[in-house]
Amino acid sequence: MTTIFLVRHGETVDNARQIMQGQTQGELNEKGREQAQQVAERLSVEPIDAVIASDLHRAVQTAEIIAAPHGLSVLTTKLLRERDWGSFTGRFIPDLRGETWPDDIESEDALLERARSFLIYITTTYPDKRVVAVGHGITNKAILAVYAQCPMREVQRMMNAEVRILSTSAHIAASTTTMACTASGSAKAAAAVGTTAAVGSSSTSAEAATAVASAE
Repeated sequence: MTTIFLVRHGETVDNARQIMQGQTQGELNEKGREQAQQVAERLSVEPIDAVIASDLHRAVQTAEIIAAPHGLSVLTTKLLRERDWGSFTGRFIPDLRGETWPDDIESEDALLERARSFLIYITTTYPDKRVVAVGHGITNKAILAVYAQCPMREVQRMMNAEVRILSTSAHIAASTTTMACTASGSAKAAAAVGTTAAVGSSSTSAEAATAVASAE
């Protein structure tokens, strides 16, 4: 089984400004660097075999701080990139409430397939290893949904620099589906986060601001 320490990047300048970053690079602010350092200290006592990050700058920054105590280099993958928010990118998040979603936003199906591909990649590349993976709010939510085999709305939002621990294998990752949510799937999601699963994002225009809040 591969153990994955799934991390959301530290707070960024645009997080604090409530700007939709999407697949822009982003830059950690002072608080975000402190958050990443706290994660690094927490994980410094854990045996870690590899550190993987989204290729977006804010994730790489976070991953480099976490990797330093282990003397590891950071590898990057586009599979961990944040959701492509299309025309919403660069917008002030509170202004998005009630807006109709544009057609150029990455679909939930595409996002979930990317998340599934990530889990297959990480478990086939690092079987029986312990890996830190630094991603983003919505992408991490999709990974957790695939892992637990339940809809994204059943997965609790990850805060900046939060860590959730997953244990899976290439065989399990390859056989996952998000077609149905089961009681056992919801329990698995809750176990991964260490808390009760809660309603998260929705794709309805009336709830756009809520859906994008964890995508910063």
